Amino acid sequence: MSTVQIHASGIKLPISLIPTTTKRISRVISKRDGSRIRCSATTPNKKYTIAVLPGDGIGTEVTPVAVEALRLAGSLEGIDFEFKEMLVGGAAYEATGVPFPEETLKASLESDAVYLGAVGITKKMPSSDHLPKHLRPEVGLMRIRRALGVYANLRPITVFPQLLEASSLKRSVTEGVDFMIIRELAGGLYYGKPRGFGMNEKGEETGFCTEIYSSNEVDRVARIAFDMAMERRGKVCSVDKATVLESSRLWRRRVTIMSEEYPEVDLSHMLVDTSGMELIRYPKQFDVLLTTNVFGDILSDVAAMITGGIGMLPSACIGGPGPQLFEPVHGSAPDIDGEDVANPLAAVLTAVMLLRYGLKEEAVAKRIENAIFDTLNEGFRTRDISTPGAKIVGCKKMGEEILKSLYVRVPSYQLN
Repeated sequence: MSTVQIHASGIKLPISLIPTTTKRISRVISKRDGSRIRCSATTPNKKYTIAVLPGDGIGTEVTPVAVEALRLAGSLEGIDFEFKEMLVGGAAYEATGVPFPEETLKASLESDAVYLGAVGITKKMPSSDHLPKHLRPEVGLMRIRRALGVYANLRPITVFPQLLEASSLKRSVTEGVDFMIIRELAGGLYYGKPRGFGMNEKGEETGFCTEIYSSNEVDRVARIAFDMAMERRGKVCSVDKATVLESSRLWRRRVTIMSEEYPEVDLSHMLVDTSGMELIRYPKQFDVLLTTNVFGDILSDVAAMITGGIGMLPSACIGGPGPQLFEPVHGSAPDIDGEDVANPLAAVLTAVMLLRYGLKEEAVAKRIENAIFDTLNEGFRTRDISTPGAKIVGCKKMGEEILKSLYVRVPSYQLN
C-alpha cells in the first residue's frame, strides 16, 4: 500500500506558547483515508492581532494547542495571526500584584479578539481565600469581561458522534444533540448591588447579594438569542424563576415583548429547576436556550456532561463594541494542573468560535472543526472522554494530532 508522508515545519510561535514536542509534524495518510490536500496562498492577505491570556492552571497547557491550530489553519487559508501573550488571574497577581494589569487591558483593547485560557486556583496557589476580594484570580476574568463590554455568553452543546459512548447519559438521549445556551453575562446576581456582609437583629452574621436586571440588559441579550434562532431551527426557550423572583418576572415579560419582533421564532418559557431536569431527560428539544447570568453558569456545566464532559465545552463572550472575548468553560482545574492530561478540545473549539463569531472567518473555522472530527475518527482521546478501543493520549499529543489533521482535512466545499 502506497503512502504519502506530509511534513510541516517552521511554525513560529512566541517561545512561551510552543510545546517542544510539536516543532515538527508528520502524518501518514493511506489511500483508504480518502484525504485530499489543498494548496493555498503562500502570502497572507489578511492579518489579525489576537491577545492571548493563558491565565492559570491548565490554561497554560491547552492555550498553546489552540494558538498553534489558529496559526496553522490561518496560514493554510491565507491569514496571518499575530499573538500577544499577556497576564491575567493568579499568574498576573504573582507577577504584578494585581489580577488584571493595565498592560493586559491595553493589549486586549487594541486586539481584534481576546483568547483567555483559564482563571482560578492552581496547585501552586491552592486557595485564594487569604487574598482580599479585589486581588483574587477570578476578579481578572470579571474585569476583562467588563472592560470589553461583552454581555452575551454563547455556549454550544454539540455531541460529536465519535463521543456518544463518552457521555454518562444513554446514547438515545445524546445522539443528535445540538443547541446553544445564551447566558446573560454582565448583570444579575454576580454584579447586582447592594451586596456584602452584615448582622441581623439577632446578632447573626449575614451575607447578601442582589439579583437585578434592567429592561435594556434583558432586551439586548434576548435579541442575540432570537437572531441566532433565526439562523438555526427557529426556537428559543427562555429559562427563569418567574414564580418567585421579581427579576425573573421582568425577564419573562421583556423576552415575551421581544418575541413580537420575531414571529418566525417559537418562544417558550421554562422554570430553571424544570430545565435542569429536561436537559438530562430530553436535551434534543432545545435549540436556543436563553437565561440569566447565574442560571446560565449552572445549566451550562450540567449540559457539558451531555457532550462527554466539561473538557468539550467552548464559549464566546460577545456584544461589546470592540474585540470579543473567547474562553473555554473548564476553568483552571487545579487537580490536573501540570500533568499533561487536560483535554484541549474545548480550547480548540473556542478558537473555532473566535474565528466564527469574532473574526467572521468561516473557512478557517470549518477547517479546524474538520481537523477535530478527523482526530476523533482516528481514535485519539484524552482520559476524560475515553471510549472503548480509544487511544488515550495527553494534552500535547492530542494537539499534535489536531495539527496533523489540519493538513489532510479541508472543508467539503473546497474539495474538487
